[in-house]
Amino acid sequence: MVRQIKRLQDEGHADTLCFVVMPEHLHWLMVLRGGALSDGVRRLKGRTAQVLGRPVWQPSFYDHAFREDEDLRILARYIVANPLRAGLVERIADYPLWNSVWLDGALSG
Repeated sequence: MVRQIKRLQDEGHADTLCFVVMPEHLHWLMVLRGGALSDGVRRLKGRTAQVLGRPVWQPSFYDHAFREDEDLRILARYIVANPLRAGLVERIADYPLWNSVWLDGALSG
Protein backbone atom coordinates (compact mmCIF):
# COMPACT_ATOMS: atom_id res chain seq x y z
CA MET A 1 0.00 0.00 0.00
CA VAL A 2 2.71 2.48 0.99
CA ARG A 3 4.61 1.69 -2.22
CA GLN A 4 1.50 2.30 -4.29
CA ILE A 5 0.95 5.72 -2.71
CA LYS A 6 4.61 6.59 -3.39
CA ARG A 7 4.29 5.36 -6.98
CA LEU A 8 1.31 7.65 -7.65
CA GLN A 9 3.36 10.53 -6.31
CA ASP A 10 6.39 9.60 -8.41
CA GLU A 11 4.17 9.47 -11.53
CA GLY A 12 2.97 13.02 -10.84
CA HIS A 13 -0.66 12.21 -9.99
CA ALA A 14 -0.61 13.52 -6.43
CA ASP A 15 1.70 14.96 -3.80
CA THR A 16 1.18 13.14 -0.51
CA LEU A 17 1.09 15.36 2.57
CA CYS A 18 0.30 12.55 4.99
CA PHE A 19 -1.38 9.18 5.18
CA VAL A 20 -2.18 6.42 7.62
CA VAL A 21 -3.14 2.88 6.66
CA MET A 22 -5.65 1.50 9.13
CA PRO A 23 -6.70 -2.18 9.35
CA GLU A 24 -9.85 -1.55 7.30
CA HIS A 25 -9.28 1.76 5.52
CA LEU A 26 -6.86 4.46 4.45
CA HIS A 27 -6.67 8.17 5.32
CA TRP A 28 -4.71 10.09 2.69
CA LEU A 29 -4.14 13.85 2.57
CA MET A 30 -2.90 14.78 -0.89
CA VAL A 31 -2.64 17.53 -3.43
CA LEU A 32 -3.86 16.39 -6.85
CA ARG A 33 -1.39 17.07 -9.66
CA GLY A 34 -2.89 15.27 -12.64
CA GLY A 35 -6.29 13.81 -13.37
CA ALA A 36 -9.34 13.51 -11.21
CA LEU A 37 -9.43 12.22 -7.65
CA SER A 38 -11.42 9.18 -8.80
CA ASP A 39 -8.63 8.31 -11.28
CA GLY A 40 -5.98 8.33 -8.55
CA VAL A 41 -8.13 6.29 -6.17
CA ARG A 42 -8.91 3.80 -8.96
CA ARG A 43 -5.19 3.42 -9.71
CA LEU A 44 -4.37 2.92 -6.02
CA LYS A 45 -7.10 0.32 -5.58
CA GLY A 46 -6.22 -1.53 -8.78
CA ARG A 47 -2.50 -1.64 -8.08
CA THR A 48 -3.02 -2.76 -4.51
CA ALA A 49 -5.30 -5.56 -5.72
CA GLN A 50 -2.66 -6.62 -8.26
CA VAL A 51 0.09 -6.74 -5.64
CA LEU A 52 -2.06 -8.68 -3.16
CA GLY A 53 -3.59 -10.91 -5.83
CA ARG A 54 -7.15 -10.08 -4.82
CA PRO A 55 -9.46 -7.09 -4.43
CA VAL A 56 -9.29 -5.53 -0.98
CA TRP A 57 -11.27 -2.32 -1.39
CA GLN A 58 -14.92 -1.43 -1.32
CA PRO A 59 -16.08 0.09 -4.62
CA SER A 60 -16.67 3.56 -3.19
CA PHE A 61 -14.61 6.12 -1.28
CA TYR A 62 -15.26 9.23 0.78
CA ASP A 63 -13.51 12.48 0.10
CA HIS A 64 -13.23 15.82 1.82
CA ALA A 65 -12.02 18.85 -0.10
CA PHE A 66 -9.73 21.15 1.85
CA ARG A 67 -11.28 24.49 2.68
CA GLU A 68 -9.24 27.68 2.87
CA ASP A 69 -10.09 28.15 6.55
CA GLU A 70 -8.73 24.72 7.52
CA ASP A 71 -5.19 24.30 8.84
CA LEU A 72 -3.35 21.54 6.96
CA ARG A 73 -1.12 20.68 9.91
CA ILE A 74 -4.12 20.23 12.21
CA LEU A 75 -5.79 18.03 9.61
CA ALA A 76 -2.57 16.01 9.22
CA ARG A 77 -2.29 15.52 12.99
CA TYR A 78 -5.88 14.31 13.08
CA ILE A 79 -5.21 11.85 10.26
CA VAL A 80 -2.01 10.33 11.65
CA ALA A 81 -3.52 10.09 15.16
CA ASN A 82 -6.16 7.61 13.97
CA PRO A 83 -4.21 4.59 15.31
CA LEU A 84 -4.11 6.27 18.74
CA ARG A 85 -7.86 6.92 18.77
CA ALA A 86 -8.49 3.35 17.61
CA GLY A 87 -6.37 2.00 20.50
CA LEU A 88 -3.88 0.28 18.17
CA VAL A 89 -0.83 1.95 19.76
CA GLU A 90 -0.01 4.24 22.65
CA ARG A 91 2.34 6.46 20.60
CA ILE A 92 2.07 7.42 16.94
CA ALA A 93 5.75 6.57 16.46
CA ASP A 94 4.93 2.93 17.34
CA TYR A 95 2.55 2.57 14.38
CA PRO A 96 4.46 1.63 11.20
CA LEU A 97 1.95 2.51 8.47
CA TRP A 98 1.91 6.30 8.35
CA ASN A 99 3.96 9.18 7.09
CA SER A 100 3.77 12.95 6.90
CA VAL A 101 5.73 15.74 5.25
CA TRP A 102 5.70 17.38 8.67
CA LEU A 103 7.80 14.91 10.64
CA ASP A 104 8.31 17.10 13.68
CA GLY A 105 7.79 16.45 17.37
CA ALA A 106 4.14 17.43 17.23
CA LEU A 107 3.34 14.68 14.74
CA SER A 108 5.81 11.94 15.54
CA GLY A 109 5.52 11.64 19.27
